[in-house]
Amino acid sequence: MNDLERPLVVDLDGTLIHSDLLVESALLACEQQPSTLFALPGWLGQGKAVLKRQLAERAEIDVASLPWNEPLLQWLREQRAAGRSLVLATASDIRYAEQVMSYLGCFDAVLTSENGHNLSAENKRAALVARFGEGGYDYAGNSHDDLAVWRSAHQAIVVNAPAGLQRKINVPIAKVFQPQAGRLRAWAKALRLHQWLKNMLLFLPLLAAHRFDPASWLPALLGFLVFGLCASSVYLLNDLLDLPSDRQHPRKRLRPFAAGRLPTLHGALLAPGLLLLALLLAFALSQPFAYTLLGYYGLTLAYSFRLKRIAMLDVLTLAGLYIIRIVAGAALTAIQPSFWLLSFALFLFLCLAFLKRYTELVDLRELKGQQAKGRGFSADDASLIAMQGSAAGYLAVLVLAFYINSREVWALYQEPRWLWGICLLLLYWLNRSWWLAHRGKLHDDPVIYAVMDRGSRVVLLLVLGLLGLASARYPG
Repeated sequence: MNDLERPLVVDLDGTLIHSDLLVESALLACEQQPSTLFALPGWLGQGKAVLKRQLAERAEIDVASLPWNEPLLQWLREQRAAGRSLVLATASDIRYAEQVMSYLGCFDAVLTSENGHNLSAENKRAALVARFGEGGYDYAGNSHDDLAVWRSAHQAIVVNAPAGLQRKINVPIAKVFQPQAGRLRAWAKALRLHQWLKNMLLFLPLLAAHRFDPASWLPALLGFLVFGLCASSVYLLNDLLDLPSDRQHPRKRLRPFAAGRLPTLHGALLAPGLLLLALLLAFALSQPFAYTLLGYYGLTLAYSFRLKRIAMLDVLTLAGLYIIRIVAGAALTAIQPSFWLLSFALFLFLCLAFLKRYTELVDLRELKGQQAKGRGFSADDASLIAMQGSAAGYLAVLVLAFYINSREVWALYQEPRWLWGICLLLLYWLNRSWWLAHRGKLHDDPVIYAVMDRGSRVVLLLVLGLLGLASARYPG
C-alpha cells in the first residue's frame, strides 16, 4: 500500500488550528454568562467529554475566523487532490468538529468526542485501530497526547511539536511542520509591555506636588512595577475574552492570541498568576495602594464582561481606569490629589477614550461595517463621538487655564505665566490628533500614537521646557 492509498488522519487543536477549542469555548461561555465559571468544575467532574458538550451548547464559535495552520492546510488539500482520503480525528465536541469539516470541505470523515467519550490519547488510538487496523493510517498531531496515537500509526506527520517530542515517536516521521517563530516577541506583545507607559501616571501626584526626594519616589517606582504586572494580567484576560471580535478587526486580528501565535491555555494560566503576584507585592507596599489595585482590577473585570458593550459607559470606564492610576500613586506616596489634577485628568482621559473609539469606528466605516464587534457603538455614531470627545478635550484645557489663574499655582511656580503656553500646546495636540483620526491616520491606541508620533514628542519636550521656565527663579 502506497502513501496515497493509506488514510491520513489529522488532529484539530494545536495541529490544524493554532488554538484550542476547549479553552476558546470556555472563555466565550464565561464571557457571555459569567456564572458559567462556577459550573465548570461540576461538568469536568463528569468527564471532559461532558464538559465539552456543555460548553459547545453555550458558545458559538465562528470556525471561519479561527487561526488556521495555512501551510498544513495547503499540504492537506494537495494530498486530497492527489486522491488521498482525509479523516479529521479530534477530542473537540462533535458540534465544532462537524462545523470544521463542513467549512473546509476536504475531509471524508470525522471522528470526535461524543456520548461522554473523550477522543484523545489512548481512546483516539483505539478508535483508529478499530477503523483502519494496526499501522493502517498516517497521523498528523502536535502534542504528547498524540504519542499513543502515533504508536499504532504507519507514519507520523509532526506539527508545531514542542522540543524533544520527535525523539519519542517510535514510527517513521514522514513530514515535519515547524512551530511558529518569534514566541518571545509575541509574549512581549501579549503582555503589552509598551502599555506600562500608562502606569507613569502613578508619578503624577509626586510631580504635581513638586516632590523629588528619593524616599517618596522609591515606593512609587515599586508601585509602577506592581501595577504593570496587574495591567498585563488584565490585557491577557481582555485579549482572551475578545478573541471573536478581535479576529474581525483589521489590526487586532494580528494580536498573538487572535492570530494563534500563542496558546490560549498558557494565557489563561498566566493571567491569574500575574494578578496573584501583583496583589502580594501590593499588600507588602501599602494597604491603601493594594485596595486601589483591587478596585482597578474589579473595574476592568466589569469592563471586560459587560461595560465595554454599553455605549458611553465604555468610554467613561476607560477614562476611570486612567484616573485610578493617579489615585494609586497618591495612595503610595500619601499625597492628596488636588481638585485641579483630578478634574484635568477626567476630561483629558475622557477625550482620549472617545478618540480611541472614534479611530476604531473610522476603520469600521472604511471596511463598510456598521456595528463594532463586542462594542455598543456603530459607525453612524462616529460624528457624535468626535463632537463629545473634542468637547471633553477643550474642557481639560479650560480646567488647566483656571488652575493657572488660581492661588494654588503661586505656591508651586515662580512664574506661572509661562504655563499659558501649555494651554496652546495642548490645544494644538488635541486638535491635531482628532484631525489625524478623521483622516484615518491615527493608531487606535492613543499611547502608541503619542510615543511613536514625532509631533507628539516635540509637544511633550516643549511642555517640559515651559514647566522648567515656570519653576525657575530669575535674578533680580
